[in-house]
Amino acid sequence: MNTIKVGLVQMSCASDKAANIQKSVSEIRKCAARGANLVVLQELHGSLYFCQTEDTDMFNLAEPIPGPSTEIFSAVAKETGVVLVTSLFEKRAAGLYHNTAVVFENDGSIAGKYRKMHIPDDPAYYEKFYFTPGDLGFDPIKTSVGKLGVLVCWDQWYPEAARLMALAGADLLIYPTAIGWESTDIQEEKDRQLNAWMISQRGHAVANGLPVISINRTGFEADPSGVTNGITFWGNSFVSGPQGEIIAQFQAEKEQTEVVKIDLTRSENVRRIWPFLRDRRIDAYRDITKRFRD
Repeated sequence: MNTIKVGLVQMSCASDKAANIQKSVSEIRKCAARGANLVVLQELHGSLYFCQTEDTDMFNLAEPIPGPSTEIFSAVAKETGVVLVTSLFEKRAAGLYHNTAVVFENDGSIAGKYRKMHIPDDPAYYEKFYFTPGDLGFDPIKTSVGKLGVLVCWDQWYPEAARLMALAGADLLIYPTAIGWESTDIQEEKDRQLNAWMISQRGHAVANGLPVISINRTGFEADPSGVTNGITFWGNSFVSGPQGEIIAQFQAEKEQTEVVKIDLTRSENVRRIWPFLRDRRIDAYRDITKRFRD
């Protein structure tokens, strides 16, 4: 498939899990009606971003794979005939949980899954309390629209993750995301953070000669503990081409669902003029696996 139509769903979430899921399903159907072959949902779209606090009750949100949510999204993928990238809080076993992206083929079958590898632990982003680092590696998921290099949020800051997906033959990189501003940051700092976020992912597109899809949530979510002023998720979901060019960009504080066309042949053409993979000095990169070069 040389050209794909990708549906991106940028939405706010509420405390009602069933309502969030049905909202996602409704937007998937809208994308399919507009001709999408692939639909991508944001990180943890079934719930509020519960990682603002450390609360053992939040583990009740987790579910197995397959499970109730995967049954729903399997059905809607089959109904609409789209390849679907979803995100959920996976319960693998008692006391063992992951932040997991599940990809469905257009016949409703599970094409594969990816467990978030890089887990942050920052004020209002206490993910290490909830998520065990992934153990499935950086392997693209094969689908009818191509090999999807699915990564999740904090993974987007790491060039190694993007590179390993590219080296394994990914046709595009996909980042379901939940990232935003803490309200006490000054505007200049907010601008720097947003720009860094976009620059990093566009850099992955350039360095690997691949399109990048980044789908973020939007809306304000209060901190249940009251320790911080909550998070305003900054939206700005975007699609970048293989030279870092912006193909589409969403607004910040607005729910949006759009279908964006991506020409996959551009990757081949760009890699011919910028043959970064050819010129890599793989004989000299041994130290990249060290924590730091003392």
